[in-house]
Amino acid sequence: MVDLSPGPSQKSVLVLSGEGPYFKNSTYYDGTMFDAHASRPLAPEHPGHPLGTLRLTDLVYSDGARWQPLLRPKRGSVPHLTSCTLESILLAADRCFELMDLEHVWAADGEPAGRHPVVFLSTTFICDKGTLRRALTWIRERCEGSLVVLGGQYSNLKYDSILRAHPEVDIVVRGDGEQAIPLLLDALDRGEGLDEVPNLVIRTGPERYRLTGFGYIDLEAHPSPGFGSDHRPVVPYESMRGCPFSCKFCSFPFASPEWRYKSAEKIAADWARYRKVNGARHIRAMDSTFTVPPTRMRRLMELLPSVDVTWEAYTRANVITGRESVERLAEAHCSTLSIGFESMSPKSLDLMHKQVRAEHNRRAHEALSGGPVKYRSSFMVGYPGEAPEDYELTHQFLRGEYTGHFMLSVFSMTDETMPVWQDAERLGIEVEDFEDPDAAWTHIGMDHVTAKRLRKRTLDEVRRHNDDAVLLLWQSDYHTPLVPHLPARTNLWAEKLVERLGMLPVDVPDARRRVQAAADLLGSLEPLGVRADIPAPISLQEPAL
Repeated sequence: MVDLSPGPSQKSVLVLSGEGPYFKNSTYYDGTMFDAHASRPLAPEHPGHPLGTLRLTDLVYSDGARWQPLLRPKRGSVPHLTSCTLESILLAADRCFELMDLEHVWAADGEPAGRHPVVFLSTTFICDKGTLRRALTWIRERCEGSLVVLGGQYSNLKYDSILRAHPEVDIVVRGDGEQAIPLLLDALDRGEGLDEVPNLVIRTGPERYRLTGFGYIDLEAHPSPGFGSDHRPVVPYESMRGCPFSCKFCSFPFASPEWRYKSAEKIAADWARYRKVNGARHIRAMDSTFTVPPTRMRRLMELLPSVDVTWEAYTRANVITGRESVERLAEAHCSTLSIGFESMSPKSLDLMHKQVRAEHNRRAHEALSGGPVKYRSSFMVGYPGEAPEDYELTHQFLRGEYTGHFMLSVFSMTDETMPVWQDAERLGIEVEDFEDPDAAWTHIGMDHVTAKRLRKRTLDEVRRHNDDAVLLLWQSDYHTPLVPHLPARTNLWAEKLVERLGMLPVDVPDARRRVQAAADLLGSLEPLGVRADIPAPISLQEPAL
């Protein structure tokens, strides 16, 4: 039960927020030069050869005055949207808090700086029992006696099972926290009851709880997050909650069933304020689909050209109707779009209830390719019901037509809240171990082994045969563009060459041929102002063994 006895005049809060541990590493790079933070040598079998000890970290580029590392590790990261939202709520409430990224929980490489009587855990990027258990174990081992409060998407949907399985969880905040969190903390400070605090699930016994009244904030009327006068070069932004679509692999609409969005005027004013007050240069619009509704988007295209910030956003392919729409986005300072193509198979898209057709994907790709707005498209293999012959349409598109950055993932069964589970019987979805659902699964179309094999085949063939398509995976650890003064298309080619170089240990098992292939790739990088900074001079044509 929640202890409501009066405590200190104001309770400090430890806030744990950030991404889940799901996508940090990829076994696809095992045994390559990308392994071990790009420090694996090209050919350790021949350490005496000048290229034998070559590492990707040895690559440098000329900025016109000096040689700089081509792979420049990112220092720090842009705060996540949930972290910024919680920070803003607590700042506005004048609360004392410590914000700790969840990456330190997953890596077990950090400790709270102080003792806090209240712990907030965001579950927005937690989507399974095992991961939640890891986070709660971390809290229990370090914050014994603290009041534990959960909020975010997973706990919105799973609060009943969470409170029954985890006696250490005292309260769950459902839905919007902007009003609930300050009222909750004020009541805790005073030792008062919590029944007047909205959106709470309050533990009343070992497997018992009660709910307080529920309500949504008015996103248009409520102030957007603020950060005082702190310098924030990049600001994550939320323009809506909920989603008007119902893709069966996404649980966002169910966690926040009422779709609400800010007006174009409020968005433009917020961005101008971040520019003026916080020195923001770039906005990351983190909505699942920023480019709807169409009337708002048309108004944004009128307002944003006068706001001096660049921005990136997620969109659906059917919004990009041609090159003219891309030009308008560029005029509004849009720098990058992320698009969930998901598949080029009509059958697979129907199974997903994507509400976008393969021809929309192709039209959007044609409009964006070679244009002024950068883009990255995501695809998946193994969606329940998808057979290998269905996925072949995606494979052929990526191998033969696609240009630009892309991501390809094996469909994940980890998220317990996806609507696709409602189709489990019809699609024959079976999971061997729900504690590790991605380890072994099957459905009427394929199993996890087949899906992984198909993904590897596509990534390998695109790398070897499509000069214009680049897997977006290793780049997230480094500053991009790799060569800042070169145009986007040239940088894409540089990434392709680095990818081919880094994958040589698995692509070319023979050391002699591998060294020659590396020399050829270095020769292709040379016109871009990139070379290998290794001690001994090398011949790019005939390396001696």
